[in-house]
Amino acid sequence: MIAPDITREPATRFDDARRAMIDSQLRTSGVNDAFVLARMSVVPREDFVPEGQRAAAYTDRAVRLPDGGALPAPLFHGLLLAEARPDRADRVVVIDGGSGYLPALLEPMVGALTVVSPEDAAAGKIGARPTLVLIDGAIEHLPEPLVRKLEEGTRVVTGLVERGVTRLAVGRKAGGALGLVALVETGVPRLAAFDREAGWRF
Repeated sequence: MIAPDITREPATRFDDARRAMIDSQLRTSGVNDAFVLARMSVVPREDFVPEGQRAAAYTDRAVRLPDGGALPAPLFHGLLLAEARPDRADRVVVIDGGSGYLPALLEPMVGALTVVSPEDAAAGKIGARPTLVLIDGAIEHLPEPLVRKLEEGTRVVTGLVERGVTRLAVGRKAGGALGLVALVETGVPRLAAFDREAGWRF
């Protein structure tokens, strides 16, 4: 995870970029939920990437981070929040893609927030009993150790890789199982910890 950098460039440069992100990336793609726009208009994406990558923080594509993680494009976060509709009753686990940006968006909106790495989550080490799981990247599948740790009714919103295409996907645990339904296509970096084993590929 990239620690937020408090050495800020002139505010107007990034304030303008943030407004442009809202108007030209989110609204034009149908993300108009007031709570989504409010959070994404005040959390500075540039603080979650290294100094040399700040200029790319508001582009319409993911920013790869030096440690192998990524900050997904703004549209993915907007779509994910709009679909999840988190509230103060939710106990949320964020499976972080390496930037820390998604937890920062969520923190004031939910009752409890736990952040875990993709590797720990894939092994079922989530340290909480969430009502909502948000995955900050695209996965090939939900590993059984993670599904077993989730209670009935737990919602999941994530990116999903299917035949090389990434889409937003949603699911809810019911009857001990948790399937994912793919929704809108959107570019999002893949989380290798959630790749299927080689023998499962077809």
